[in-house]
Amino acid sequence: MEVGKNLSEKGKKDLKVVERAKEGDEAAFAQLMDQYREPVYYMLLKMVKNTDDAEDLTIEAFGKAFNRIQQYSPSYAFSTWLFKIASNNCIDFIRKKRVHLTSMDHAYSNQDGESVKIDVESGTMDPEETIIKQQKVKTMRKVVEKLKPRYRDLIKKRYFEELTYEEISDEMDLPLGTVKAQLFRAREFLANLMKNTKDTI
Repeated sequence: MEVGKNLSEKGKKDLKVVERAKEGDEAAFAQLMDQYREPVYYMLLKMVKNTDDAEDLTIEAFGKAFNRIQQYSPSYAFSTWLFKIASNNCIDFIRKKRVHLTSMDHAYSNQDGESVKIDVESGTMDPEETIIKQQKVKTMRKVVEKLKPRYRDLIKKRYFEELTYEEISDEMDLPLGTVKAQLFRAREFLANLMKNTKDTI
């Protein structure tokens, strides 16, 4: 069977960009992100109904798709594959969030049918938790310093200065798609570095 034979014209155009991405072309990654960021974002926004969560989940979806780009098969459209990854990742997020909320905020029935509620005394951390969090932040900052300058700057601006993607784009004079494409890579590098230092966290 000819590769991509069953694809639409749009699908065939995407396939050419995907092939470039498979070869490590960063412009191709940015092009795919520019093309599909909004459709993916709005799909996820309908699912989570929270703009910040939808934005982060969009970045995660592209990160997972780009990390698995070699696994993509042109027997179906790239957009179909991307949306499937995004929706599955979002479903996992909703499931984890629901479990967390249920365990903390809602009553449940025990084996005797009695209603049991977990009372959370305070939203603030005790001194020990505060120290642990401070150590984690300190370690995180040390790890971030090990990143390449452009990735380090992106992480700092997004997570330490809490700038929006648009603000980062303006500050660094970079196209929005490039900011998002490089940020997902920065997060990937950071995650790998954190794994290597997890014993100290």
